Formats: sequence, structure tokens, C-alpha cells
Amino acid sequence: MKKILLGISLVAGLGAAQLGLAATQTAVFAGGCFWGVDAVYKHVKGVSAVVSGYAGGAANTAKYEMVSEGNTGHAESVRVSFDPALVSYQQLLQVFFSVAHDPTQLNYQGPDHGTQYRSAIFYTTPEQQQEAKAAIRTLDSKKIFPSAIVTEVTPLKQFYAAEDHHQNYLAGHMSQPYIVHFDLPKLAQLRKVFPKLYRE
Repeated sequence: MKKILLGISLVAGLGAAQLGLAATQTAVFAGGCFWGVDAVYKHVKGVSAVVSGYAGGAANTAKYEMVSEGNTGHAESVRVSFDPALVSYQQLLQVFFSVAHDPTQLNYQGPDHGTQYRSAIFYTTPEQQQEAKAAIRTLDSKKIFPSAIVTEVTPLKQFYAAEDHHQNYLAGHMSQPYIVHFDLPKLAQLRKVFPKLYRE
């Protein structure tokens, strides 16, 4: 897959404080099963924490068995805590669109079907909303993908952490067939496409 460029202009030599950015920021992405998306962002430099969970629905339905029914409004999501002095939100978007999932698949990713597997960006600030929408416009206008991007861009109302056994799932199930076939290739792609961002 070719590297996706979003026209990011980097301000060299300026730290987060000089740019008026908080020391740690939060981004929430949904791109199919959270196991693989979680693993991808855990290998991005500048990311301090990744939590698998649910976004888009109510608190009383934020349970795996209920979300899996596909009618709770939730999407399997990951909450990414990052240092904007080390990795920008635009770079996280690049990873999201080019490595973490296929943003042209409506309500499914690979073998996983249902609205809980939809492509979505849950923004936490107006700036994230603007950057996400601008990225989608750019990618669509350049026809990077063979069909239009279907990623939702919606405000984050609440994020609910998933059950403990879903956290850092890939690291504990490296030989599981699903992980081997669908998720380990994402890590290989991250290393290949973004070598300067990749960390072990």
C-alpha cells in the first residue's frame, strides 16, 4: 500500500509548550476489531497509552456481548494518548487511514461485519474535527483509494474501556489464526510505511 500523505506542514524546532499544545492529548479511532488497531498504535512513537473500548453508544450497553449484536450504537474503538511534541494528530490520521484499517469498507472490516466494526473518528477537539475532515477531503480528491472513504467524523461523547481480556490482546495471542492473518500484517505495514514512527 502506498504511503498516504496528508499535506502535513511540520513546524521544526518547536515543542508542545511553544505550540500551545497540551503535554498529552487524546484521540479515539474505530477501524474494525479493536485488537489490531490497538496493536498498531502501541507501536507508534509518541503514543503513551492505548485502551481498547467502545464509543458511540450508552454506558449500559458498553459490554462486548451486547456491542457484538450490532444494535447498541457503539463501535469497537481505541483511545490513544499521545505527546504532540513527538507525534502529531495528523500523523496518527496517516496511520489510521493507511495501516490500521480500510476506510472504504462500510460497516465491516475484513471478516467482521456490523456497525460495531464501522470506520469512525471520534474527535475530542474542534481542531481534531477540522483535521480529520480535511484529511478525508484530501484523500478522496486525490483518489488514493478506489472508492470513497466512508469514515464517520463525530464528536466523542464518552469512551468506555473494554473488558480486561481485550486489552493488549495481540501481544498475548501472537499465534492465534485471526491475529496472524489479519493483524500481524498491519504491524509489518506500519514498520514498512512509517519506519521513523515505528517502535518495538
